[in-house]
Amino acid sequence: MFLKNAWYVAAWDHEVGRTLKPVTMLGQNLVLYRTQDGRAAALEDACPHRKLPLSMGRIKGDEVECGYHGLTFDTTGTCTRVPGAEKIPHVACVRSYPIEERYGLLWVWMGDAAEADPAKIFQVENWGDPAWGVNRGESMTLHCNYLYMTDNLLDPSHVAWVHQSSFASSACEETPLETTVKEDGVTVWRWMIDSEPAPFYAPFLQFEGNADRKQHYEVRYPSNAIIKAIFAPAHTGGEGKELPENTFLMDSYNFMTPVDDKRTKYYWFQMRNFAPNDPEVSASFAKSVRGAFEEDRVVLEAVQKGIDEMTTPNLDLKIDVGPLRFRRKLAQMIAAEEAAATKVAAE
Repeated sequence: MFLKNAWYVAAWDHEVGRTLKPVTMLGQNLVLYRTQDGRAAALEDACPHRKLPLSMGRIKGDEVECGYHGLTFDTTGTCTRVPGAEKIPHVACVRSYPIEERYGLLWVWMGDAAEADPAKIFQVENWGDPAWGVNRGESMTLHCNYLYMTDNLLDPSHVAWVHQSSFASSACEETPLETTVKEDGVTVWRWMIDSEPAPFYAPFLQFEGNADRKQHYEVRYPSNAIIKAIFAPAHTGGEGKELPENTFLMDSYNFMTPVDDKRTKYYWFQMRNFAPNDPEVSASFAKSVRGAFEEDRVVLEAVQKGIDEMTTPNLDLKIDVGPLRFRRKLAQMIAAEEAAATKVAAE
């Protein structure tokens, strides 16, 4: 169900401090905290003695003390104290997870720690470039499987009906989609030429009249996405063209962390090529984006309910090529990972 050898977002960096924060990722319970020097740590959220969540205990220096019988664990998961015991049992340990900070987010590697290469964390273009503004994101929990969210983020066509007051324009209904498949993910995209700008973007365009608009919906394995919005003056856009200086660019980064098979934690932020230091622009975008994502949430939670209760098969359409290609390759990756793990266990 889940690809484990991958980095997943566990929390915003400001959400984790000198208190114990429980999180659930891929059906596993973890506890996050920071050491006295500010380093983030992630441990299995269960004392090996009676499985009380360690998040119900307390921080002692750089270690976590269980709130039931005082067993204490360091950031590596090693037990350093068992009150009243002459010797610490060798099985008195908890799993420690590799954790990294990047882009204001805390990323946890959920698989084999030996393969946890920070270079594999999703790369964000233009991060730190003073010419680009950042719309600081939020997060929400959606009561649906994460694959319905990857479906949604590989589906530019839904914009015409779900986001009529924000992202939609008349061209979103009929313009054909293109699908590009690469080793690391799938992209669904299209150029819509000489169309009316969508309400969400129109106030921020630096030109008058209609626009050439590109929708670029890209999801990389296992569940990270970048949505590129490009608006150029009418008849100046198109694939392979050099775009004019007043072209509007906004990259929306979307990170989906499966909580379990029917819940997903969603994190996002956007980067834009204008007004880099304007807090009012950032606030306006943040509010509008949240509203649009709430529209997605309502639909996707209803989809989960509909699939759970269906009595007839669901129908796939031509517009589903991208999502289906993504699901197929991800399923192959998960199966290969499970087969490798089974082989190692047998040896």
